[in-house]
Amino acid sequence: MSRRNDPIEALIELMARLPGLGPRSARRAVLHLIAKRAQLLQPLAELMTEVAASARECLNCGNVGTGDICNICADERRANGLLCVVEDVGDLWAMERSGTFRGRYHVLGGTLSALDQVGPEELRIPQLVTRIETEAVTEVILALNATVDGQTTAHYIADQLAGRVALSSLAQGVPIGGELDYLDDGTIIAALNARRRI
Repeated sequence: MSRRNDPIEALIELMARLPGLGPRSARRAVLHLIAKRAQLLQPLAELMTEVAASARECLNCGNVGTGDICNICADERRANGLLCVVEDVGDLWAMERSGTFRGRYHVLGGTLSALDQVGPEELRIPQLVTRIETEAVTEVILALNATVDGQTTAHYIADQLAGRVALSSLAQGVPIGGELDYLDDGTIIAALNARRRI
């Protein structure tokens, strides 16, 4: 049987494309799944089929869930005027993991990048401006990664929202070049609590 027709090899190659997994790690993971077929492989396959059919982007904030509006946007207790802007869903989940922020989010879907030809229209910046105009937002927290593109995006958003709403950004604890998804909960809590006005 050729490698191309072997489903196990195909699974290894597919898993090796996942972030953080190379060919060796993917091979170990697949072998472990096969060894634990009943406890892991079958339930994983069923859940992946279910998620593939039901996962969608929240129409309001861009989070990932199984409904048109995610649980965070649907929770009226979180309609407290605070809106945290993040680059991607991984950053939103990192903020949620800290358990500190109790407002709502807005996922941009990336950062501005002239090199990659990503402008404001390719991101969810127009939707952010609309949310500021239509929702009772009192403060926007720019929780963008401390990278050149992240900071460029933060400055652009600050210019767009100047005079419309109070703006702040994460402060101490987030290292230059750091990404939220890789920070521990304590660092995220410290950065959120020490945010500063822009």
